Amino acid sequence: MSKKRKTPPPAAAGKAVSLERGNRLFRLLKLLDTGPKTRAGVLQRLRIDIRTFYRDLELLRDCEIVIRLEKRKYSLGEPASQLIPRLPFPDPGLTLGEAQLLAKGRTAVHKRLRGFLEQIMK
Repeated sequence: MSKKRKTPPPAAAGKAVSLERGNRLFRLLKLLDTGPKTRAGVLQRLRIDIRTFYRDLELLRDCEIVIRLEKRKYSLGEPASQLIPRLPFPDPGLTLGEAQLLAKGRTAVHKRLRGFLEQIMK
């Protein structure tokens, strides 16, 4: 039996992200999971500019993901395996019928999807 979520999902869980940004956020967490990195190292490795980096950090904070800055190096507050489930998920491009099929079930996620479908079908 699965565990029930005790806390509500992070506020950013409802934010839409592009497939490219979702992938970049995932890669950022995996990169920082290997150890502290300088900002320049992150920018170079992810091939992004400084503005994108700070926007991504802000979104991660909204997702309740702590990125620490100590001695000019960025690191994770928890293992990436615990943080990745908090990342926003890119729009999968489902049809309404596909979403309705996925909403059938009894878990909290199914109920959340059903609630979302009810809002758009008003």
